Amino acid sequence: MEDTLAELAAPVAAHLPQQPWIQTLLGILALVLGAFAVQWLVARAVLYVAHRLLVLSDKQDWDEALRRRRAYHRLWYAVPFLVVAYGAPLIPHAREGLLEAVSRIGLSIAWVYILMALRSVLSAAQDTYAATTRAQTRSIKGYIQLGKIAVLVVCVVLVVSILVDRSPLLMISGLGALSAVLLLVFKDTLLSLVASTQLTSNDMLRIGDWIEMPQAGADGFVIDIALHTVKVQNWDKTVTTVPTYKLFSESYRNWRQMFESGGRRIKRTLRIDAASVRFLRDDERDSLMRFRLLHDYLKGKQTDIEQTNQSLGEDAALPANRRRLTNIGTFRAYALAYLKGNPELHKEMLMLVRMMEPDANGIPVEVYCFANKTAWVEYERIQGDIFDHLLAILPELGLRLYQAPSGFDFAAGMAERVGRDGGVEALVEGHRAP
Repeated sequence: MEDTLAELAAPVAAHLPQQPWIQTLLGILALVLGAFAVQWLVARAVLYVAHRLLVLSDKQDWDEALRRRRAYHRLWYAVPFLVVAYGAPLIPHAREGLLEAVSRIGLSIAWVYILMALRSVLSAAQDTYAATTRAQTRSIKGYIQLGKIAVLVVCVVLVVSILVDRSPLLMISGLGALSAVLLLVFKDTLLSLVASTQLTSNDMLRIGDWIEMPQAGADGFVIDIALHTVKVQNWDKTVTTVPTYKLFSESYRNWRQMFESGGRRIKRTLRIDAASVRFLRDDERDSLMRFRLLHDYLKGKQTDIEQTNQSLGEDAALPANRRRLTNIGTFRAYALAYLKGNPELHKEMLMLVRMMEPDANGIPVEVYCFANKTAWVEYERIQGDIFDHLLAILPELGLRLYQAPSGFDFAAGMAERVGRDGGVEALVEGHRAP
């Protein structure tokens, strides 16, 4: 190629001044002007052709992304350096060693810009993918970052091989001897690559998932999935950065299935004061029949109880032998009927009211059901409405909610005793008594 260019330039050189330094300056000037002229022509051609092809293929978003990421500009910047790299040997009367150095440097810079343009294409691919609906569930940012790392490695190997005038294969073989060091340096990158691949292929994590990872201090929505890190925006609007490989090697809770199921669990316990639990009297039972939610239950229970008591014969005369309704059992039936009639609860999911083992803090009655709205604000409203009603209905059934005595309780007890014993002196003497 150089011989062909020399033959083409021979007629022009015959009409130039014969002084060597003038020919050298003219050669440099012609090379610079030619570099900018070729850059202008290529820029026009690339811009027009690329724009037309993308428009005809209905890929305007790609055209905008490539412009925004400056892929075209970086490709244009490589053109003048390519012209310098291949045109420098044609400059007359210049030192051969200097021309060779300029040619290598120009070629190296050209390759740097070409590979930078390739990285811009990868960034444009990420931008166009992020605008699609699929990006809401699957992120390719990790793969894009891995591609950029590979381009960077190729750039370093290629530039060094050009500058030292050695084959790139020789450079790569030299890297093989440093594989142990490279594995140590890129340990986190390799772990993150494997983790990112597994998370994406197995659909274990998506952007927008609510995850809990207490060991990392993460509790919120996933806002970004990259090669090395996953960003989680916590409920207090702080952002926790979790290494990607930790999400593959350690356990965490993902609430996505809860949102997709359409039901969010309500599991809360009411603690009943054991001293308020008793049998219902006949007049109390008849009074509760006016409650719509208890009418069918009490009517059915009354029939069953009467049949059972009649089968006891004379033993039914003793109250301890008779079967009777309790206020806590009636409350459980009322609570379950109330849950079944609530339109904001999921009817196809488990729904129960159960009494758990009594302890020093009363008798736990657990309400277990699922709200049909998973949004946090709506969920809390539904849950609050349910327990507001259940707490308010307890006195109607003769039940009390258990709570530890407070200072007000002690003060009320002391005031009652003072009034009963006839004065503060009696209370003081009572405390002094052994």
